[in-house]
Amino acid sequence: MTTTTAAESRSTDPVAGENRSTENRTVDSRTADLERRIAQDPGGFRVLTGDRPTGALHLGHYFGSLRNRVRLQDLGVDVIVLIPDYQVITDRDTAERLGEYTDGLLLDYLALGIDPARSTVFCHSAVPALNQLMLPFLSLVSVAELNRNPTVKDEIAHSRQSTVSGLMLTYPVHQAADILSCKGNLVPVGRDQAPHLEVTRTIARRFNERYGQVFPEPDILLSAAPLLLGTDGTKMSKSRANSVPLSATADETARLLKSATTDADRHITYDPATRPNVSSLVLLAALCIDRDPHEVAAEIGDGGAAALKRTVTDAVNGHLATFRARRAEYAKDLTYVRSVLRAGNERANALAETTLDEVREAMGAFR
Repeated sequence: MTTTTAAESRSTDPVAGENRSTENRTVDSRTADLERRIAQDPGGFRVLTGDRPTGALHLGHYFGSLRNRVRLQDLGVDVIVLIPDYQVITDRDTAERLGEYTDGLLLDYLALGIDPARSTVFCHSAVPALNQLMLPFLSLVSVAELNRNPTVKDEIAHSRQSTVSGLMLTYPVHQAADILSCKGNLVPVGRDQAPHLEVTRTIARRFNERYGQVFPEPDILLSAAPLLLGTDGTKMSKSRANSVPLSATADETARLLKSATTDADRHITYDPATRPNVSSLVLLAALCIDRDPHEVAAEIGDGGAAALKRTVTDAVNGHLATFRARRAEYAKDLTYVRSVLRAGNERANALAETTLDEVREAMGAFR
C-alpha cells in the first residue's frame, strides 16, 4: 500500500523516493509488531472495516481484505464490519439497487465465515449517533489538510460526478467518525488507504488534546495481500466492470477469466514487473491452490494463454466451491440474513450512543 498517488509514485526525486521508502519501512515494522500483539492479546483489539454497497464483492476484495477479517475474528479480535450506505453518494448521484447490494454483502460475509456470534455487521444509516460525530470532528481539520489528502485527490479524479460534493471532500472525516464511533483501535487497510487512517489518528489526537482523553489513536494494520488486476489489465474494481464477482457461477467465472488480457509471449512466466497481466493470473491461481506462483507458471510452461486461463479457472472454481454452496443456503433464508444486520445495528447504536455521550460530556455540551 503506497501513501502516494500514481503520479507522485512516478516521481524521480531521490529524496522524495527515500522518504516514502522510509515511511513504508516504518509502517511495515509497526504492522509486524501489531501482529505479535494481536497473537498475545486479541481481545485488546477492536477492528472497524467494511465495503460500500455499490456492487458485488470480487476476488480482489476476497484476497485483499475479506479473508483477513475472518482470520482476525477467529483469533479472537472484536471485528465490526460496516456497510456504509450513506457513503455510496460520495461519488455518484443516487444510491441505486442499495437493498439488493446490501443483501449481497451480507450473503458474502456469512458464506465466507463472518460469524454473527463473534463479529458485528451494521449499516451506516441505522446509527444516527455516528453521523453526529462529524460536526466536532470537522472542526479539528482544515480545508487545506483535506485538499492535500492523496486518496481524496485520487477519488475525485475518478469521480462519476460532474462536480465534487462536500461529502467527497470530507470523506476521510466521515471515515474517522465510522472508526471512532465504536472506538476501533485497529484498521486493516492496503497502502493506498493509509492517508485516510492518518486523518483519523489526527482527529483522535486533536480531540484528546483539546477536550480530554476519549479516543484511541487507531493503528494501521497493513494487508500483505498482493494487487490483483482486473480482466482488462487495470486494478480490479466494481466500477470498472473488470472484476470476477465472488457470487458468479462457475460458468460465469470461466467466461470472465477467458476474456482476461494477457500478452503475446506463449511461454508462461511469473514476472510482475515486465508481464503484469500474465503474472496477475498466475498469482490468482497460486493463491487459490496455495502454491508458489513461480511453480504454477513453470508447470504451465509453453501452454500459452489458453492453458493459463484453464488453470486459473479450475483453481478459482475449486477454491470457491464451498463458499458458493454456503451462499446458496443462506440465500434461501433472507429473513435470517437480515436479522443479522438488525442485531448488528442494535450493537453499533449502543456503542455509538455511548461514545457520543462521552464526547458531549468532554466538550461540556448539553444533553
